[in-house]
Amino acid sequence: MINPRSLTKKTAICLALLFAQHTVMAQKQNSKQNQDLNQAPNPNLNLNLYQHTTPIEPLIVQYSHDVQAINYFYGPMPKGWGNQSAAESPEQVQRLLTLDRLYLEKLQAFPYKALDSNGQVDFVLLKRKVKQDIERLTAQQETYQRLSSYLPFASKIYDFEKLRRRGTTIEGEQLAKSMTTAAKEVKGAIQQVSSVATISYKDVDFLKDVLHSLKLRLNSSFDFYNGYDPMFTWWGPAPHKELLGQLDAYSELLTSKSDWKVFDDGSQIGGAPIGRDELNKQLKEEMIAYTADDLLRLADKEFAWCEAELLKASQEMGFGKDWKAAQEKVKNSYVPEGKQPELILKLYNDAQEFIRKNDLMDIPELADETWGMIMMTPERQLVNPFFTGGREISISYPTGEMTQEQKLMSMRGNNPYFSRGTVQHELNPGHHLQYFMNRRHKPYRERAFNTPFWTEGWTLYWELLMYDKGFAHTPEERIGMLFWRMHRCARITFSIKFHLGEWTPQQCIDYLVDRVGFEKANAHGEVKRSFEGSYSPLYQLAYLVGGLQLMQIKHELVDTGKLTYKAFHDRVIKENYMPMEMLRAILTNQNLSPDHETVWKFYDFK
Repeated sequence: MINPRSLTKKTAICLALLFAQHTVMAQKQNSKQNQDLNQAPNPNLNLNLYQHTTPIEPLIVQYSHDVQAINYFYGPMPKGWGNQSAAESPEQVQRLLTLDRLYLEKLQAFPYKALDSNGQVDFVLLKRKVKQDIERLTAQQETYQRLSSYLPFASKIYDFEKLRRRGTTIEGEQLAKSMTTAAKEVKGAIQQVSSVATISYKDVDFLKDVLHSLKLRLNSSFDFYNGYDPMFTWWGPAPHKELLGQLDAYSELLTSKSDWKVFDDGSQIGGAPIGRDELNKQLKEEMIAYTADDLLRLADKEFAWCEAELLKASQEMGFGKDWKAAQEKVKNSYVPEGKQPELILKLYNDAQEFIRKNDLMDIPELADETWGMIMMTPERQLVNPFFTGGREISISYPTGEMTQEQKLMSMRGNNPYFSRGTVQHELNPGHHLQYFMNRRHKPYRERAFNTPFWTEGWTLYWELLMYDKGFAHTPEERIGMLFWRMHRCARITFSIKFHLGEWTPQQCIDYLVDRVGFEKANAHGEVKRSFEGSYSPLYQLAYLVGGLQLMQIKHELVDTGKLTYKAFHDRVIKENYMPMEMLRAILTNQNLSPDHETVWKFYDFK
């Protein structure tokens, strides 16, 4: 038996290489055997294992768990069991960087040429993920070093934590003195920062994350010894309490010094534009081969198409070119009080019947059976004016404590025609089916390669497809579905314009009200959600961009007769999370470079 401690890094990589070669050979052998089985008379013997994995899966799973193991060991541990999420310590960052570089070496040694397209995609995405993590951690190291003068006390807490990890016997009086000294150093930092006018909000956020992490680590170490080590229990509690109080006071002071901007434009919404260079960098990282300015052109073209369609529907309703009057009639079609859940169920059933009638997709019976329904809280409706979904659909509708104006805006904004195009977006075949299928098919990709361009792209694609296939039968239904399509265009425009520093939040609100037809309260909630929530700067534009990407792949494979709708949708949903460019590579059986960068142009600007 090999002693694992005796393995050098080079030996470990060689063993990984041998395993990889064996796995690739096994894949080819299994593929042949499964092909023979699939040709057998018994149709139940479809045993194609490699529909559910690739030879890179072990590395993806191992990498994820290795990162988790490091963060568990080097992170704060609460009293009892488990671990806590916290900003990485300098020691933790260095250990993660060492791990990342080891995985790059493993990938370098892997027999890449033996992989099929699916395996190549996993390889490319894992390599990109590891390299991006190195970039993130290196930037974090540099930021910590630059701001270290604000944290002269941090090393004392980190040193205490190191002792705690292996239960080192400690000198209680000495540790108490160290905490007392650290508290004095925090006081000194407070005095230093008090004389500063403002600090960059990015630096403040970084420092506050470190302070929160230090508090968790201090408490983790204190709880380990307090009550168990007699001398520490005698000396430790008072200086521990003092140090915690100083850390809290320091965090509050830093918050007051932040230059984070709440816009004085009538909106009272906060936010911080990231700029053109950062937008374009993030687009490239998401494998979008267009710039922010390109996407503004895309949004304008799509919006113009929506307006032309809207005018047709308005004329059919007898309002001529006054589409806002036609939309106003649609808004006032809201259902009576208490009837919204009933409406949601009806719209869901309408969508499922349409999908079955048009042979678009087979929805698993259990997925159809097990979606849930809840009512959204009034607090959440402030930033989610429309229903949302996932495992369940969360219905946004008035509650008793809202004002009459708020109630009417909510009811008008969630009218039957506006809701018609989006119930299936939230449930089946949208987000609920994603949750259902992602846990059953290539689940290792869900955590590793998560991207909103797939999450929201797949669901938005169904809105586009069902409109094209005639799901909106009447002009009122078309106006309802077009409201959401215009909304998706507007999300691209206002999110990019804000992050380029060209629009304030109030201008974004006005755009939604004037150009799309939003209720004012709903527009405010939409913009607040976009800039104050936890969403990335690209999240809102990912809906339509991801949907258009998938529509282009559909055009290449379904419209040309290479796949049926059912076969296409089954393949897509079973590949799980990844950039759409990589999904296309799998479905079209591309041969990728191991250092593949985004190149796919999916939109026709003509």
